[in-house]
Amino acid sequence: MRPASKTALRKSGRAAARKASTEIEVKLRVPDERRLLRQLTRLGARMTRARVHEMNTLYDTPEGNLARHGQMLRLRVERPAGRTDGAGKARKMANAKPEMCALVTFKGPALEAANISGRYKVREEHELRISDPEELPKIFEALGLRPCFRYEKFRTTFSLPGMMRLKVTLDETPMGFFVELEGERQEIDRAAGMLGFARSGYINQSYGALFAQERGLAGATSGKEPLPFSGLTDMLFRS
Repeated sequence: MRPASKTALRKSGRAAARKASTEIEVKLRVPDERRLLRQLTRLGARMTRARVHEMNTLYDTPEGNLARHGQMLRLRVERPAGRTDGAGKARKMANAKPEMCALVTFKGPALEAANISGRYKVREEHELRISDPEELPKIFEALGLRPCFRYEKFRTTFSLPGMMRLKVTLDETPMGFFVELEGERQEIDRAAGMLGFARSGYINQSYGALFAQERGLAGATSGKEPLPFSGLTDMLFRS
Protein backbone atom coordinates (compact mmCIF):
# COMPACT_ATOMS: atom_id res chain seq x y z
CA MET A 1 0.00 0.00 0.00
CA ARG A 2 1.44 3.40 -1.00
CA PRO A 3 1.63 6.07 1.72
CA ALA A 4 -0.82 8.92 1.36
CA SER A 5 0.66 12.05 -0.16
CA LYS A 6 0.64 15.37 1.67
CA THR A 7 -1.65 16.74 -1.02
CA ALA A 8 -4.11 13.90 -0.48
CA LEU A 9 -4.00 14.44 3.27
CA ARG A 10 -4.66 18.16 2.84
CA LYS A 11 -7.63 17.40 0.58
CA SER A 12 -8.93 14.86 3.08
CA GLY A 13 -8.63 17.42 5.88
CA ARG A 14 -10.54 20.03 3.87
CA ALA A 15 -13.26 17.49 3.10
CA ALA A 16 -13.56 16.60 6.80
CA ALA A 17 -13.83 20.28 7.69
CA ARG A 18 -16.59 20.77 5.15
CA LYS A 19 -18.52 17.83 6.63
CA ALA A 20 -18.29 19.18 10.18
CA SER A 21 -21.66 20.30 11.51
CA THR A 22 -21.96 23.54 13.45
CA GLU A 23 -24.80 23.95 15.93
CA ILE A 24 -26.17 27.46 16.50
CA GLU A 25 -28.95 27.69 19.06
CA VAL A 26 -30.48 29.58 21.97
CA LYS A 27 -32.82 28.61 24.77
CA LEU A 28 -35.64 30.79 26.09
CA ARG A 29 -37.50 30.25 29.34
CA VAL A 30 -41.24 29.87 28.75
CA PRO A 31 -43.40 31.43 31.50
CA ASP A 32 -46.69 30.28 29.96
CA GLU A 33 -46.71 27.07 27.89
CA ARG A 34 -50.33 27.42 26.74
CA ARG A 35 -49.72 30.95 25.52
CA LEU A 36 -46.68 29.81 23.54
CA LEU A 37 -48.66 26.97 21.94
CA ARG A 38 -51.42 29.39 20.97
CA GLN A 39 -48.84 31.69 19.38
CA LEU A 40 -47.33 28.78 17.44
CA THR A 41 -50.81 27.97 16.14
CA ARG A 42 -51.42 31.60 15.11
CA LEU A 43 -48.11 31.60 13.24
CA GLY A 44 -49.08 28.46 11.33
CA ALA A 45 -46.39 26.31 12.92
CA ARG A 46 -46.30 22.65 11.89
CA MET A 47 -45.46 19.86 14.31
CA THR A 48 -42.61 17.95 12.69
CA ARG A 49 -42.10 15.47 15.50
CA ALA A 50 -44.61 14.43 18.12
CA ARG A 51 -43.80 14.58 21.82
CA VAL A 52 -41.05 12.22 22.98
CA HIS A 53 -39.42 11.46 26.30
CA GLU A 54 -35.64 11.84 26.38
CA MET A 55 -33.18 10.30 28.81
CA ASN A 56 -29.77 11.90 28.30
CA THR A 57 -26.55 10.56 29.83
CA LEU A 58 -23.24 12.44 29.64
CA TYR A 59 -19.98 10.48 29.68
CA ASP A 60 -16.49 11.63 30.63
CA THR A 61 -13.20 10.35 32.01
CA PRO A 62 -12.86 10.11 35.81
CA GLU A 63 -10.72 13.26 35.61
CA GLY A 64 -13.36 15.12 33.55
CA ASN A 65 -11.02 15.62 30.60
CA LEU A 66 -13.78 16.13 28.05
CA ALA A 67 -15.61 18.81 30.04
CA ARG A 68 -12.37 20.60 30.91
CA HIS A 69 -11.66 20.91 27.19
CA GLY A 70 -15.19 22.14 26.49
CA GLN A 71 -16.24 18.85 24.89
CA MET A 72 -19.34 16.75 25.51
CA LEU A 73 -20.21 13.11 24.79
CA ARG A 74 -23.87 12.18 25.22
CA LEU A 75 -26.09 9.14 24.82
CA ARG A 76 -29.73 10.08 24.25
CA VAL A 77 -32.58 7.54 24.30
CA GLU A 78 -35.94 8.77 23.01
CA ARG A 79 -39.31 7.09 23.44
CA PRO A 80 -42.72 8.26 22.21
CA ALA A 81 -44.76 10.02 24.91
CA GLY A 82 -48.46 10.81 25.11
CA ARG A 83 -49.98 14.08 26.21
CA THR A 84 -49.48 15.08 29.84
CA ASP A 85 -51.51 16.32 32.75
CA GLY A 86 -48.32 18.06 33.89
CA ALA A 87 -44.60 17.87 33.26
CA GLY A 88 -43.26 14.36 33.73
CA LYS A 89 -46.67 12.65 33.93
CA ALA A 90 -47.06 11.09 30.51
CA ARG A 91 -50.18 9.13 29.62
CA LYS A 92 -49.67 6.08 27.42
CA MET A 93 -50.59 6.58 23.78
CA ALA A 94 -53.53 4.41 22.76
CA ASN A 95 -52.55 1.52 20.47
CA ALA A 96 -49.03 2.94 20.07
CA LYS A 97 -46.21 0.49 19.54
CA PRO A 98 -43.22 1.03 21.84
CA GLU A 99 -40.72 2.62 19.46
CA MET A 100 -37.34 3.89 20.52
CA CYS A 101 -34.59 6.02 19.01
CA ALA A 102 -31.05 6.30 20.35
CA LEU A 103 -28.42 8.88 19.41
CA VAL A 104 -24.80 9.38 20.38
CA THR A 105 -23.62 13.00 20.12
CA PHE A 106 -20.22 14.63 20.36
CA LYS A 107 -19.96 18.40 20.77
CA GLY A 108 -16.77 20.41 20.58
CA PRO A 109 -15.79 23.52 22.54
CA ALA A 110 -17.87 26.67 22.14
CA LEU A 111 -16.74 28.58 19.04
CA GLU A 112 -16.38 32.00 20.64
CA ALA A 113 -14.85 33.52 17.48
CA ALA A 114 -18.02 32.59 15.58
CA ASN A 115 -20.24 34.08 18.29
CA ILE A 116 -19.20 37.73 18.39
CA SER A 117 -22.34 38.91 20.19
CA GLY A 118 -22.12 36.16 22.83
CA ARG A 119 -25.87 35.59 22.59
CA TYR A 120 -25.84 32.19 20.87
CA LYS A 121 -24.45 28.77 21.63
CA VAL A 122 -22.18 27.94 18.68
CA ARG A 123 -20.19 24.69 18.61
CA GLU A 124 -19.18 21.78 16.42
CA GLU A 125 -21.58 18.87 16.61
CA HIS A 126 -21.51 15.30 15.29
CA GLU A 127 -24.46 12.95 15.85
CA LEU A 128 -25.05 9.30 15.00
CA ARG A 129 -28.16 7.14 15.34
CA ILE A 130 -27.43 3.77 16.96
CA SER A 131 -29.46 0.57 17.12
CA ASP A 132 -28.47 -0.76 20.56
CA PRO A 133 -28.26 1.81 23.38
CA GLU A 134 -27.58 -0.96 25.92
CA GLU A 135 -24.28 -2.00 24.30
CA LEU A 136 -22.80 1.46 23.77
CA PRO A 137 -22.30 2.22 27.50
CA LYS A 138 -20.28 -1.01 27.77
CA ILE A 139 -17.99 0.25 24.99
CA PHE A 140 -17.66 3.66 26.63
CA GLU A 141 -16.79 2.13 29.99
CA ALA A 142 -14.25 -0.23 28.39
CA LEU A 143 -12.57 2.92 27.03
CA GLY A 144 -12.39 4.46 30.51
CA LEU A 145 -15.46 6.69 30.19
CA ARG A 146 -18.04 6.88 32.96
CA PRO A 147 -21.61 8.22 33.15
CA CYS A 148 -21.35 11.54 34.99
CA PHE A 149 -24.71 13.34 34.64
CA ARG A 150 -28.23 12.38 33.55
CA TYR A 151 -31.07 14.68 32.62
CA GLU A 152 -34.49 14.01 31.20
CA LYS A 153 -37.08 16.04 29.38
CA PHE A 154 -40.11 15.81 27.11
CA ARG A 155 -39.65 17.42 23.69
CA THR A 156 -42.02 18.40 20.87
CA THR A 157 -40.56 19.74 17.60
CA PHE A 158 -42.08 22.35 15.26
CA SER A 159 -41.22 24.29 12.12
CA LEU A 160 -42.38 27.78 11.16
CA PRO A 161 -43.59 28.85 7.68
CA GLY A 162 -40.80 30.33 5.58
CA MET A 163 -38.12 29.15 8.03
CA MET A 164 -37.77 25.48 7.20
CA ARG A 165 -34.09 25.35 8.27
CA LEU A 166 -35.02 26.57 11.75
CA LYS A 167 -35.91 23.94 14.36
CA VAL A 168 -38.27 24.99 17.15
CA THR A 169 -38.48 22.63 20.11
CA LEU A 170 -40.64 22.90 23.21
CA ASP A 171 -38.91 21.24 26.16
CA GLU A 172 -40.62 20.22 29.40
CA THR A 173 -37.90 19.84 32.04
CA PRO A 174 -37.79 19.41 35.83
CA MET A 175 -36.87 23.13 35.90
CA GLY A 176 -39.90 24.21 33.86
CA PHE A 177 -40.62 24.90 30.19
CA PHE A 178 -38.12 26.14 27.61
CA VAL A 179 -38.18 26.71 23.88
CA GLU A 180 -35.03 26.01 21.87
CA LEU A 181 -34.38 27.71 18.53
CA GLU A 182 -31.70 26.11 16.34
CA GLY A 183 -30.66 27.40 12.92
CA GLU A 184 -29.13 30.52 11.42
CA ARG A 185 -28.79 33.59 13.65
CA GLN A 186 -31.13 35.73 11.53
CA GLU A 187 -33.90 33.16 11.65
CA ILE A 188 -33.39 32.59 15.37
CA ASP A 189 -33.81 36.32 16.02
CA ARG A 190 -36.85 36.55 13.73
CA ALA A 191 -38.57 33.53 15.30
CA ALA A 192 -37.85 34.73 18.85
CA GLY A 193 -39.49 38.08 18.08
CA MET A 194 -42.51 36.42 16.46
CA LEU A 195 -42.94 34.23 19.54
CA GLY A 196 -42.79 37.26 21.85
CA PHE A 197 -39.26 36.94 23.23
CA ALA A 198 -36.54 39.60 23.47
CA ARG A 199 -32.91 38.92 22.65
CA SER A 200 -32.05 39.81 26.23
CA GLY A 201 -33.73 36.52 27.24
CA TYR A 202 -31.41 34.34 25.17
CA ILE A 203 -29.75 31.51 27.14
CA ASN A 204 -26.62 29.89 25.71
CA GLN A 205 -25.96 27.46 28.54
CA SER A 206 -26.74 23.77 28.67
CA TYR A 207 -29.52 22.34 30.81
CA GLY A 208 -26.87 20.87 33.11
CA ALA A 209 -25.29 24.28 33.72
CA LEU A 210 -28.70 25.86 34.33
CA PHE A 211 -29.57 23.07 36.75
CA ALA A 212 -26.30 23.59 38.65
CA GLN A 213 -27.10 27.30 38.98
CA GLU A 214 -30.61 26.51 40.21
CA ARG A 215 -29.11 24.23 42.85
CA GLY A 216 -26.67 26.96 43.90
CA LEU A 217 -23.64 24.94 42.80
CA ALA A 218 -21.57 27.57 41.01
CA GLY A 219 -18.48 25.36 41.23
CA ALA A 220 -20.24 22.51 39.44
CA THR A 221 -20.20 24.25 36.09
CA SER A 222 -17.53 25.48 33.71
CA GLY A 223 -19.88 28.30 32.65
CA LYS A 224 -21.93 26.68 29.91
CA GLU A 225 -21.54 22.97 30.77
CA PRO A 226 -21.74 20.95 34.02
CA LEU A 227 -18.46 19.64 35.38
CA PRO A 228 -18.50 15.86 35.84
CA PHE A 229 -18.32 14.24 39.27
CA SER A 230 -18.74 17.65 40.96
CA GLY A 231 -21.56 16.59 43.26
CA LEU A 232 -24.35 17.74 40.93
CA THR A 233 -27.33 15.41 41.20
CA ASP A 234 -29.12 14.12 38.11
CA MET A 235 -31.88 16.34 36.68
CA LEU A 236 -34.85 14.01 36.77
CA PHE A 237 -38.61 14.29 37.23
CA ARG A 238 -39.80 13.25 40.66
CA SER A 239 -42.39 10.81 39.34
